This record gives sequence, C-alpha cells and structure tokens, in this order.
Amino acid sequence: MRIAGILATGLISAVILLAFLLPLPKIPGLGWSDRNLFFHVPMWFSMYGMMGVSLFWSGAYLLYAQRNQDVKAKEAAVVAAFFGGLGLATGILWSRATWAEALPDTDPQAWWGWDPKQTFALIALLMYGAYFVLRQSIRREEQRARLAAVYNIIATILVIPLTFFLPRYLGGLHPGAEGTPAFRTEDISVPHRIIFYLAVIGFLSLGIWIWQLRCRITELEIRLRERSAIPDDTF
Repeated sequence: MRIAGILATGLISAVILLAFLLPLPKIPGLGWSDRNLFFHVPMWFSMYGMMGVSLFWSGAYLLYAQRNQDVKAKEAAVVAAFFGGLGLATGILWSRATWAEALPDTDPQAWWGWDPKQTFALIALLMYGAYFVLRQSIRREEQRARLAAVYNIIATILVIPLTFFLPRYLGGLHPGAEGTPAFRTEDISVPHRIIFYLAVIGFLSLGIWIWQLRCRITELEIRLRERSAIPDDTF
C-alpha cells in the first residue's frame, strides 16, 4: 500500500507541475486544453484497470466464496466508478472548450453534444452503477455477493464494446477512430507522451491506493459489526 501511495503522490504531483509549468508544443485545435490529456485519458485508464481488478475478485468469489474476495471486488468497483465519473466530467469540460466553443453556456448542446463516445460512456457508467443498486437490494450476504459477482462480470464485459468498439464504428467528434492519439507519434509530441505515461502510472497507482485503503476500512467495519453483534443490513 505504501508503494502505491508514494507512486501516486509523487507522479501526480510531478504531472500537475509539468502540465502547467512546462512549455509544450501546441496540439492543433486544442490550445491550452491539451493539458487535459494528462487527466481525462488516465482517469479512463484507471477506470478500466480497477474494473479489471473487480472482475478478477468477482471471479475468485464465484470459485472460492471467500468474504474478503467479495469485499475486494466491491471496493474495486467503487473506485472504478469514481474514476469513470471523473473521466466523464473532464470529458464534458474538454468538449465544452473545443467542440462547442462558439455556443453560450446556456445552450445544453454546449455541455452535451450526444457524441457516440460520450453517450456510450454515460450508458456504460449507468449500467455499471446498477451493480451497487443490486447490492443494496439483497439482504442475505452470500446471495448478495454471488449475484453481484455475476452481474459485475457481465457489466464489465459489456463496458468494453460500449466505450471502445461501438464509438469507433459509429465515428463522431471524439478523436481516436483509427486508434488512441496518445499512442501515435504523429498526433502528440514526445514531451506530451512522457507526461501522459507518468500520469497513467500515477492515476493507476492512486486507484490501487484508494482501493487498498477502502478494503482495510471495510474489513475493520465488518469486524466491529461482528463483535457488536449488529445485524448485517446495510453492507
């Protein structure tokens, strides 16, 4: 946990300083908003990474049915949804500054243009968020954990085509129809790419750090509840 915390603190601090203080070559059509590349995209990477962690522990629970596996799956899903929400929010702000620059703030189209990538990302997050609704609707611990694990696996698998394949097939204003611009040498400069890679590692480390902390807190809450003989109605 200490390693993840140190990496997250050091790398994200470095990314913030480099992103706003280091002179960088301009990306055509983006201006100063190109700095959002170091936050918006890594947050989606962190979401996918934490979804993968949650998927792994959901599968482990279906095989071994250990309570700590359900806790790890649930807390990883919480962190994934958190980063997904941040990724969607930073994407909305980015689209406002680029696609809809000429529109007034009072125009809804300035904030949400129904681009396929943007829309499918919202659908994916709502579908993934139903995982938490499902958990709250079932009282029996074992039944809740097993059904949640099955749903989590299905939802995670569906997030990939919704946020990756379908937007590429349908096109739209969002870049990346032929690949991710952050990985193509013709789209961004070397300094951009270096800072971007540092940001990806930093935000992934932050996600793992938050996940580890949440798992420890949840385990402590369960132990306290068991010692106090409080019925498990809310977890």
